[in-house]
Amino acid sequence: MKIAMNTVVSITYELRDSDGNVLESTSEPVSYLHGGYDGIFPRVEEELHGKDVGDTVELTLEPADAFGDYDEELVQIEPASAFPTDKLEVGMQFEGEDESGDVILYTITDVADGKVVVDGNHPWAGERLMFKCTVNNVRPANKEEVDHGHIHGEGGHHH
Repeated sequence: MKIAMNTVVSITYELRDSDGNVLESTSEPVSYLHGGYDGIFPRVEEELHGKDVGDTVELTLEPADAFGDYDEELVQIEPASAFPTDKLEVGMQFEGEDESGDVILYTITDVADGKVVVDGNHPWAGERLMFKCTVNNVRPANKEEVDHGHIHGEGGHHH
């Protein structure tokens, strides 16, 4: 069965940075609902459309196709007293909101003199990434999955 609108696609993949370092990889297949449901990068979904089990897709993702450009405005300096703990360390993450009320995950990048530098950019923002995947399975999505816009059961969303 070829990958088409409203099919559940299972892939194994590898994501590398522009230096060839593996950022993320899967040994077990991951699944998503194909057809513009935001389950995978749109550019990857576009390349996978029409592929079949066993096919491999390899592509370069520009920042706009992956985690976006690096946004300096998402880097902020806050007083340490604004955080819920005294034990602040580089790498810790906290949720915050932007002006429109969207939740942003901020990562602490520096702590000094009672001040904390937080960065709301994804760690791979601004990066050109190499994405390679193999199609492991394709099946028709059931009505409930299509209605909900995501997969259920094995490898998917559970209620």
